[in-house]
Amino acid sequence: MAQKMALDVLGVAPLYQGPDINRMRLTAEPSKKPASLLKPLVPSKSKLTTIETKRVMSVLDETIHKVELVTLLSDVSANYETLEGMLGEDIMKAVREHEKICHSLLDSVVYLQEKERRMQEEEEFEEEGWLRDRFLSKELQKSHLLPLMQQIKESTKDILRLLLNNPQVVRLLQMHTLSRSAEAQNFIDCLIELRGFLFEKLLTSPVEARDKTQFIQDINRRNRRNQEIIETLENELAASMKSRDTEVEKENFVIQELKNHLHQVLKLSENNLLRTKQEAEKQQKADFRASQARVAKIQQELLMLRSQYHNLVVENREAEQALRKKKYKVETEIENWIQKYDMEMGEKQEEYEELDIIHKEEKVQLEELKQKHNVLVEEFSQIQAEQEVNAKKRIEAEQEMLRMVRAATLIQALWKGYLVRSMLKSRKKKRSKSKGRVKEKGKGKGKGKAKAKAKK
Repeated sequence: MAQKMALDVLGVAPLYQGPDINRMRLTAEPSKKPASLLKPLVPSKSKLTTIETKRVMSVLDETIHKVELVTLLSDVSANYETLEGMLGEDIMKAVREHEKICHSLLDSVVYLQEKERRMQEEEEFEEEGWLRDRFLSKELQKSHLLPLMQQIKESTKDILRLLLNNPQVVRLLQMHTLSRSAEAQNFIDCLIELRGFLFEKLLTSPVEARDKTQFIQDINRRNRRNQEIIETLENELAASMKSRDTEVEKENFVIQELKNHLHQVLKLSENNLLRTKQEAEKQQKADFRASQARVAKIQQELLMLRSQYHNLVVENREAEQALRKKKYKVETEIENWIQKYDMEMGEKQEEYEELDIIHKEEKVQLEELKQKHNVLVEEFSQIQAEQEVNAKKRIEAEQEMLRMVRAATLIQALWKGYLVRSMLKSRKKKRSKSKGRVKEKGKGKGKGKAKAKAKK
């Protein structure tokens, strides 16, 4: 239903549409609000779960996509030469036929508008019967517009069918910067807004809708309560303003009294000022006499300083002449040095140009050597990698040999230990037997010595 409605609206629109419009994305998301305050207004789900809701959203998305394609037809016809090779003959032929039908419809509409304007101008001067005939002819011409409108709808459907059968052509149209009229873009924006609203509506469950309604009612109650508080505060403000006005009147009365007191103070201050002025004039006369004496003394010092100044000027003129001669000599030496510097710099410049040419040649050689160096570096890296692999293998072999040597050493040590222990055991047995024999011999000798002692 949404697709049919969109095609009916756009199928009868003029083919030409104005520029300066941007491409809009076809997806919409639920509005993002602060979760802390407006949590009841945000749906708990972020995706559609049922097949019915997904079908509804897919139908609306397809409708928006078709509307966007239809609104680009005017720019396709305007850029006919640019897009002729990319869109194909079938699509361009359908676009040309659609353009012809739209132009014929526009001509008919313009003719009817002009005719209606003339009828309005001649309505006061013509007879009623003739006007009825004109009205019937106009209605008949309007009835002729219906087949043209139906043809535009059919041609629009045919173009959409061809475009949807060629996804590559649709991508090419989307890649080109095509323009839409402000009305078409406004219609697309409304459809996108409708999609967002419908998406949020489908995500909202009945329980969430009830909670949302309850939340809005609570907000309304709070608003009414706040309005009552505002009214009470306004009344309090009016009362405080009234009390402030009374206080201002009291303060104005105090200010008036202070002004009167100030006027009296000014009179007293004028008398004091006059007395002070007389005393200041007396002091000024005394200061004037003292200043005249100081001026005479300063004039004498000034004459003395002028004579000293004249003497210093004469001395400084002689020094100035000597310095000017020295300056002239230094300037001539500087000019000679500058000329010598220019000559040396010219020679240096020529030498620099020769060195620059040599430098460029050496730079070219350096680039060649760098290329050779890069090749050698790659070969060196390969050789180094092979050496690292061989070194790893050699280290692993040495480690394996070391483990084998350690194992052999351990086995030999264990075997030697076993032999030593067995030899020690055999020696212990022999020693124990020899010790037994020695003890028996010792006992016999002891008895003989005891008998000898007894005899003594």
